[in-house]
Amino acid sequence: MIKGSDQRVPDHPISPIFLDRWSPRAMSGEPIDTSELMRLFEAARWAPSPSNVQPWRMLYAHRDTAHWPLFFELLVESNKVWCRNAAVLVLFMSKTINERTGRPAVTHSFVTGAAWENFALQGAMNGLVVHGMQGFDYERARASLHVPDDVRVEAMGAVGRPGRTSDLPEALQARETPNGRLPLAELVFEGPYPGGEGGRR
Repeated sequence: MIKGSDQRVPDHPISPIFLDRWSPRAMSGEPIDTSELMRLFEAARWAPSPSNVQPWRMLYAHRDTAHWPLFFELLVESNKVWCRNAAVLVLFMSKTINERTGRPAVTHSFVTGAAWENFALQGAMNGLVVHGMQGFDYERARASLHVPDDVRVEAMGAVGRPGRTSDLPEALQARETPNGRLPLAELVFEGPYPGGEGGRR
């Protein structure tokens, strides 16, 4: 599998771990045992969390198990094409209510994103493919997986062992490479939001 740091060049010095992680689609279909998968969930468990209230929740299914069709059938067709070779599918969710106070957990999605990042980074360090997705049926996921009303469905992820790019559809083969990012000048601003009232023009 290509290392992102072989192709990506940061504008400022950072650890290669952030460059090496990217989102391939080519997976071999080989299984991942539960103990190996739990290392990724363990990394997610240690994500930063305001007031140490961890709102993230995850459901998963290994391929070739009774639960797999429930997860696989949530995917849009364009994701099914390559996810059929995943070893595991994961649904990421967040609790919208702070269980300690009973009040809304305002940053639940933000914090769950941090847990996902830990999950994805650990997978990359373990030599696995980890690819996040929004291309699935959110309402069907809620219904078929019995997600409670106070839990928000956030995203899905596919996990697997690296496969051959040549096994992907031709249209996806050209995209099987680490991509770039917008420059910091388009993402980070000192002071008010640019273009807003009182902001930069």
